[in-house]
Amino acid sequence: MDTLTSTQILEAGLDDWRQLAQGIHARFRTGSFTKGLRFLTAVTEAAEAANHHPDVTLTYPHVDLLLISHDVGALTSRDVDLARTISSIAAEQGLKPQPGALAEVELALDTAVPDAAGPFWAALLTGDAGNVRGDDVVDPSGRVPLLWFQGTDSHETPRQRFHLDVWVPHDVAGERIAAAVAAGGIVVDDSQAPSFTVLADGEGNRACVCTALER
Repeated sequence: MDTLTSTQILEAGLDDWRQLAQGIHARFRTGSFTKGLRFLTAVTEAAEAANHHPDVTLTYPHVDLLLISHDVGALTSRDVDLARTISSIAAEQGLKPQPGALAEVELALDTAVPDAAGPFWAALLTGDAGNVRGDDVVDPSGRVPLLWFQGTDSHETPRQRFHLDVWVPHDVAGERIAAAVAAGGIVVDDSQAPSFTVLADGEGNRACVCTALER
């Protein structure tokens, strides 16, 4: 099945959903656990009918959903179709989407030797040194954020080697960056925006605000 680009996802008009680092995400406010369970029951029936299943998190005030075609590790038309169906179910049940509340965090480690670093971090974070996929440490259970390795030259510490990638909806990135700057941060590099913008706190510790655009 053909995978979809970020541009194609935008053109699909999924107003309730936003593409982040891994798949497309949505949050629907339920206001109660009971309403959330009723919503997920209907979503489950739709997912079974489509033979395609979202990852879901049910909490007291809202339900979070993630769609990605795991068999190809990317987004496909199956995800778009099911996203539309889920949005229709939410609308029928009077649940409001909250796309501006979405975010996803990844850990990034600068390393000149990813083959040596990967098994160590996989074992430490997930308990299994084999949970390395290319340049990523992945946790099949979803307990910890994805860790990815960014190639760099060998260097002496204490140069910063870890940084956070904070993925937000593309239409929230500017607001998030402005809030960080207002809180004492600085923009270090925005030459790759809107794909990512490098920020630093008052001590120079860096993080990236990332979106799915222009990738």
